[in-house]
Amino acid sequence: MKTVGNQATRQNTSVLVVDDEEAQRAPLAAMISAWGFTVETAADGQEALEKLNGFTANVIVTDLMMPRMDGFELMKRLGADGAMPPAIVLTAFGNIETAIQTIHDLGAFWFLEKPIQPAALRVLLERAAQQNQLAEEAERLHRQLSYSGVLVDMVGTSRQMQQVFNVIQQVAPSKAAVFVVGESGTGKELVARAIHQLSSRRSGPFVAINCAAMPETLMEAELFGHEKGAYTGAFERRAGCFELAQHGTLLLDELAEMPSGTQAKLLRVLEDSRVRRLGGKNEISVDVRVIAATNRNLDDALKKGDLREDLFYRLNVFQISLPPLRQRLDDLPVLCETLIGNLNRKHSCHVTSVTPEVLEAFRKHSWPGNVRELRNVLERAVIMTGEGPIQTAHLPYDFGATIGSRPPAQVFEPESVRLPVGTTVSDAEKALIQLTLQHTKNNKTRAAEILGISLKTLFNKLKEYGAAEAVETGT
Repeated sequence: MKTVGNQATRQNTSVLVVDDEEAQRAPLAAMISAWGFTVETAADGQEALEKLNGFTANVIVTDLMMPRMDGFELMKRLGADGAMPPAIVLTAFGNIETAIQTIHDLGAFWFLEKPIQPAALRVLLERAAQQNQLAEEAERLHRQLSYSGVLVDMVGTSRQMQQVFNVIQQVAPSKAAVFVVGESGTGKELVARAIHQLSSRRSGPFVAINCAAMPETLMEAELFGHEKGAYTGAFERRAGCFELAQHGTLLLDELAEMPSGTQAKLLRVLEDSRVRRLGGKNEISVDVRVIAATNRNLDDALKKGDLREDLFYRLNVFQISLPPLRQRLDDLPVLCETLIGNLNRKHSCHVTSVTPEVLEAFRKHSWPGNVRELRNVLERAVIMTGEGPIQTAHLPYDFGATIGSRPPAQVFEPESVRLPVGTTVSDAEKALIQLTLQHTKNNKTRAAEILGISLKTLFNKLKEYGAAEAVETGT
């Protein structure tokens, strides 16, 4: 069965052989063709690029040292376009260190030292072909999932989200910079993570930095790193976000909040692909894909000078605009289903769904906090519900009310007690704890979680109430 599978793999695999010596290229191509692979040849890297314009290679077998364009430059060009299939590097004796560096830096599949051992090459070709098939199958499954409303950790069946998914799938395999725009809570970081997971950098790190959550004095050190003693408090050398994201993806969230001076230094790093730590003398080469995000209106940010134009044009190769939740209400059912599943696992609950009444209430809500607000509302409701469907009684008492028009604080939701004016804090606390215990059917662990207190504190309160009742009744 394995032989049949390998035969089918070979028949569906095209190999491009690149070698400047005809005496080695022709026999090598003939041997690979005799194994059942489809073969094309090229005399150097330049001819290989020309051949690839009309020929799709599933695997590349390339010499390293060639005139015009060598194997190293060939793979670098293909990698930059996001179009490099698994590559097997052929190297002469004495160039093994260079071949290993090629595998490490450019992601080649493996290398073979000349003269070639046919058995070893055949095994490598079959493994490389299988890897290519797995990658294509994974991409096909991602496309299939997106059509059903799921892409990595994102969900949505609405027309707006399907358009977003399509752009993500188109841009992910490339090295192009991406600018993600959208209101707070729409899922900009999820877009960045999806691009990372669908790219050739998925095995590398994903690093995110919030440019609005950091003082200006620390921003450059966080981005570029620092040497020991670079400034007061720099007690040891520290790598910055660019180094930490080497061979991976760096998300610059809320980029428009970054100081203008830091933006200028960031632009230089992006153009040179080199970074220098604060207090350092040497520059470090970095291979990082940068994704920027902001909740600001880009035109306003540019007009006010909060975002440098040169940096914007450098990063705005692809722009992905996320719709607010109020514009994609058709996604509410699938969002609720997905979020409830995640929250059930987090809180060990068994909530099944939301009732039609709850879904209707969700459709009427304006969702100023977008998907993040929906998640918070559902998290509270899942904890309150425990098991079964979420009812309207499990929603916050003021859900749907605008700020400034909410009901008085002493009016609680339906499963509640009404507290008259003059109720002491102690009595109000006691009533709330008793009501919560009734709701959880005396499950003290869940009651403590709902109340936001420790289990020990809850037991102490119950003990205190029991002692007080004993005194009042004379028992």
